[in-house]
Amino acid sequence: MSYTEKKNINGKIQVYFVKKVSFMGRLFVIKKYTGLDSPTFSKEKYILDNLEELSDEELKFKSQFLKHVKEELSYNENLPERIELKSIEIGNLLDGKKCEKDVNTEFAKEFIFNSNNIEGSKIPSERVREIIDTGDTKYNDRNEVKEVKNSILAFEYLQKSFKFNLTSIKRIYHILTKDLLMQGNEPYPKGFKKEEVIVGNSKTTPPEKVEEELINLLNWYRANKNKIHPLILAFEFHRRYEIIHPFRDGNGRTGRLIMNKILMSAGYYSIILYKENKLAYFNALQKATGGNSKSYYQFMIEQADKSYDYLLKVLQRY
Repeated sequence: MSYTEKKNINGKIQVYFVKKVSFMGRLFVIKKYTGLDSPTFSKEKYILDNLEELSDEELKFKSQFLKHVKEELSYNENLPERIELKSIEIGNLLDGKKCEKDVNTEFAKEFIFNSNNIEGSKIPSERVREIIDTGDTKYNDRNEVKEVKNSILAFEYLQKSFKFNLTSIKRIYHILTKDLLMQGNEPYPKGFKKEEVIVGNSKTTPPEKVEEELINLLNWYRANKNKIHPLILAFEFHRRYEIIHPFRDGNGRTGRLIMNKILMSAGYYSIILYKENKLAYFNALQKATGGNSKSYYQFMIEQADKSYDYLLKVLQRY
């Protein structure tokens, strides 16, 4: 959160730029004197004119929390700091350019296309964009068109109303799968799975244990949200969620949304897991289930890096 603060010093109005950063239970304040009050001054212009300095100062504060992230990587320990800086720059650019709504829309197009494609959707990227821009498309698979529309509603619910409880998890699944058909033209079942689901060669949580394990996972998140770095917290939550596999289908889509809610709650922008990395994503999850979590974290952080590069390119348009 940033704002301007004015002080009357000996009859002269001094203007200060202030940004408060709450991170892992700590509060950091950036306060900069910008000069005497002037009708031409704007907070937005100040941010853009001083983007590098403001971003570097925030990075110095957040870098002290990166040790755990670096320890969890199998290689390239400089990557977390690079991602941190990009995340900070994205936040400052959104604040300075006042284009968050438009950027969110562009991000949703890319996220929905990739997330649904990972799960087998064949609808092209341009048709996804058409649906989001106009509300419809001439694409002939109406089930996939409905899937995109549901994903838009789920993304909006995630941003505005999602809470870390069982009700919200069920709700986001319902929004994503409403009126959709699974393979074999079978409608998506309501609620948690009623039968055991095998993913690859791995068993998932038995149906009778799903609620208990989800409650344990949610409690783990609450207990650690100010102890474990948000990147690792989000990625580890996602890994554990996919092991539980609470629904018969739709677990990847719901899991990636909830992972992004964790990132957003900690001040990060959402990330995209790209369709061309689908096999690497599944392999990384499988290896992490077998005990090799470092390669999984490495993969996820690389996807975050790629996502933030995409967002920075989008921001160049504004």
